[in-house]
Amino acid sequence: MTDTAPQTRPQIRLRPNKSPQRLRHGFPWAYENELVLDRRSRKIPAGTVVDLLSSDKEHLAVCAFNPSSKIACRVLDRAASVQINQDWLENRLAQALALRERCYDSPFYRLVHAEADGFPGLIIDRFDDVLVVQPNAAWIEQRLEMLVLALERVTGATTIIKNASSRARALEGLDGETRVLCGATEGALPVAMNSAIYQADVMGGQKTGLYFDQRDNHAFAARLAQNTRALDVFSHVGGFSLAALAGGAASAMAVDGSQAALDLATQGAAASGFGSSFTTRKGDAFEVMNELVDAHEKFDLVVCDPPAFAPSKPTLDAGLRAYERIARLGARLVAPGGYLVLCSCSHAADLARFREVSLRGIGRAGRQGQIIHTGFAGPDHPVHPHLAESAYLKAIFLRLL
Repeated sequence: MTDTAPQTRPQIRLRPNKSPQRLRHGFPWAYENELVLDRRSRKIPAGTVVDLLSSDKEHLAVCAFNPSSKIACRVLDRAASVQINQDWLENRLAQALALRERCYDSPFYRLVHAEADGFPGLIIDRFDDVLVVQPNAAWIEQRLEMLVLALERVTGATTIIKNASSRARALEGLDGETRVLCGATEGALPVAMNSAIYQADVMGGQKTGLYFDQRDNHAFAARLAQNTRALDVFSHVGGFSLAALAGGAASAMAVDGSQAALDLATQGAAASGFGSSFTTRKGDAFEVMNELVDAHEKFDLVVCDPPAFAPSKPTLDAGLRAYERIARLGARLVAPGGYLVLCSCSHAADLARFREVSLRGIGRAGRQGQIIHTGFAGPDHPVHPHLAESAYLKAIFLRLL
């Protein structure tokens, strides 16, 4: 699908009782209940590029439209004369690439972070000449051929994979088929970060196969790891445990519910030269932590990096209780003078609430401590200044007394 000429684009208007000020100031969405959606506009195909107007017909933005989504308009550009075509995609990708090339000396990073990079609903992670694309909005799903060509031209990528595992795709009415769009790949890809080698399953792993967003937090944990006994709970492919070993930990145990992820972590430990110091334990994280508490185990560095317990506002209360429980169990496993790292990737739980429940859990474990660092995602995950959801990752580093 290609964009029509600006003068022939469909127009969508805000309701008279909806102020355009938020959009004028940079907010990237207009919700379905803010728009005048009559029978004609509801027949506009999902993914169509439209002009969004105020109720008095002032041009506000060029948007991707989906009448079936709660987020009915996603801002693509502010200029009325712009056309969303091959050149637009390539120019926007070049802007995203310039930031990553300034920040990183090797081509392993998040290349596109959705709205924060001007690509609403699109995630792209880069593994050298392999790109994993998550097209989580109808407009970019319908322009995949254009996107592939643009990525080949801008990055020189030889293999591009479409990952369709995101829950957001269902909300946009999109399929769940993960497939290779061009090129070929086989097996896990080695990724060198923070003096360790990780194994990324780009076809069958969680998300795009690796969590680049934790790279800076892995590095800070490694600074605390010298001569420690480390425990990495919800480890995935060994994110914190391999970084701890690279930082000089005497040993590290990775705990995860996925045997496939633990197998990749073991492969990564071996490739990094840490195999003899690395162990894994498969099981429910809460159950394993309780078993370790009952066994009176103590670790000098404990990291808890769970999945999003509060992915939306309706799940917030239950999610906060889970984070408090994790903090309580984690604190009970930390040796005196050791370190506890608590992470949250739930955008619905902001830093203040996450810190509050974490400290409450630590207190209920009978421990006191110092906050020595608060970490966030790296610069390849920029934050949209008007979209709190893009600042989802928090990591609290504590020294427990």
